[in-house]
Amino acid sequence: MTAPIDTLKELEARVRDLEVTAQKTGQNLDAALTPLRAEVDRLRAAQPRVTPTRWERVQLARAQGRPTALDYVDRLCTEFTELHGDRRYGDDPALIGGPARWQGVPVMLLLQQKGRDTKSKIKRRFGSANPEGYRKAVRLMDLADKFGLPVVALVDTQGAYPGLEAEERGQGWAIAESIRRMLNLRVPVVNVVIGEGGSGGALAIGVGNRVLIQENAWYSVISPEGAASIIWKDASKAPLAAEALRLTAPDLLKLGIVEEVIPEPTGGAHQNADEAARAVGEAVTRHLRELAAQDAATLRTDRAARFRRLGAYTETP
Repeated sequence: MTAPIDTLKELEARVRDLEVTAQKTGQNLDAALTPLRAEVDRLRAAQPRVTPTRWERVQLARAQGRPTALDYVDRLCTEFTELHGDRRYGDDPALIGGPARWQGVPVMLLLQQKGRDTKSKIKRRFGSANPEGYRKAVRLMDLADKFGLPVVALVDTQGAYPGLEAEERGQGWAIAESIRRMLNLRVPVVNVVIGEGGSGGALAIGVGNRVLIQENAWYSVISPEGAASIIWKDASKAPLAAEALRLTAPDLLKLGIVEEVIPEPTGGAHQNADEAARAVGEAVTRHLRELAAQDAATLRTDRAARFRRLGAYTETP
């Protein structure tokens, strides 16, 4: 007899195949998809809830089909107008943004977009931005300040692009400028780590009054593979590094690095993008509403104080 978990995996694969077919051909396959989705939901609900290990959460953050930043925008926003270019060098498809309405609230969006298929992932360098991406982010922050638009930033990157051309165009300086500009914004800033939050590439648009994270996302000064390569000279020890880094959502909440963990559907956000989007939308809207009552001086002061509180140290004589 086939085990329930094997049956679930088979049905999930069939659903994904049918969804891809429907998307490519334009056929209406709801008659076949609806009962399959219902059975998948039933089997998921029957599965025992097991807490994933830190490395398993890293894998869930990278799962095929996990919603990207634009997937959340499609479900939660209207009137999104993407603005291009940094007015110095060019445009960067890995870090995009522009004004939109987030569940009816006018905001400025900053989005790290990994891509939805192989072609777009290569084009967007899997969400790893060049300096022009961060300079574009600064330009959009300036516009947000000018027009009084709250900033919503969706973080999803393993880190800034490490190529030679990025260093030649001032990668470190661009990241530092983005962090500095975000610290000094006079409008509310809400950040959500929706997948991977790696190093300065994530922090560059991660300096918010409220920092939220999805249940199976991670946020760290370095990726597990990067840490393993440095410490043990062996990237295969990434699971061990993940344990040491304490980079998962529950860890970060306990350490006071994030304000809230946003729950995901059973099995991860990639299993039900609509449900995942509803949870993200509710959380962001609630925090925007709370921050709207604060004046510009309070927002800036509290944001700076929030990040100065992070970490622990001991002074010796």
